[in-house]
Amino acid sequence: MIPPVRKPAKHKPRKLVAHLPVSIEAPRSATKLFTRTAGNGHDVVFVHGWGMHSGVWEDVAEALIDDHRVTVVDLPGHGYSRQTPGGHALRELSQVVAEHVPTRATWVGWSLGGLIAQRVAIDLPERVLKLVLVASSPCFVRHRDWPHAVDFATLHQFADSLDRDYRSTLKRFLALEVMGSDHAREQLRLLHSLVFQHGEPDTRALREGLSILETEDLRSGFARIGCPTLLLMGQRDNLVPSKAGGAMQDLLPTARLHLFRHGGHAPFFSHYAEFIARLRAFLNG
Repeated sequence: MIPPVRKPAKHKPRKLVAHLPVSIEAPRSATKLFTRTAGNGHDVVFVHGWGMHSGVWEDVAEALIDDHRVTVVDLPGHGYSRQTPGGHALRELSQVVAEHVPTRATWVGWSLGGLIAQRVAIDLPERVLKLVLVASSPCFVRHRDWPHAVDFATLHQFADSLDRDYRSTLKRFLALEVMGSDHAREQLRLLHSLVFQHGEPDTRALREGLSILETEDLRSGFARIGCPTLLLMGQRDNLVPSKAGGAMQDLLPTARLHLFRHGGHAPFFSHYAEFIARLRAFLNG
């Protein structure tokens, strides 16, 4: 069995009910990704962010499995997919993930996972019924015509320090994720407890993930996304500034936007109840 994710004190989600069907697929070869599926109903796929693993979605998944079939996945080189080789550009990575999850589903992507979900929605639109981007953007690096992002140097300094001490690099990145959010210390303790829970990430995969964040610009493709889209963003996010939400609506006017007041880069931790309410309303709408 997979060890359960420790819950933060600010909310008390329901326990995973033993009689619900749960399937676990661990990698059996170099090309397999770890996935876990639970619940019944319409399919929802969750994709985690850089340096983390599918365990970050445990609480969210438990809140949905009565009405939805939820699938979480560990990206190559992350968590229980650590032995799966990396070497993927974003398009290839997105195709690999899509091969391991239900063929028609709502995709929920956090941060880097949101870039993957966007790429799938652009390249394989028949696979994505609805799209939910959590603290994500089509372009993570600031450009003259895209000011709502971080400087290239901010991301690149994490890449520079990976080989020297990747554990400290991950912890510094986690600190940036919660900075400015309500209950930041509590969230940081939770993230620290989770980050290595599925095992040590592969440094090559970490480096490749940062390269994707540094170089990818999906703005032209984002404007062509045809499925219903929800943007869930933190008002105080230091990695994906909240003003990026309005800029994304300029590109895709049909997208819905919700800002979590005083929220940072992980609103499903800091604003759990509000996050679940917004997500459930979108899924059921």
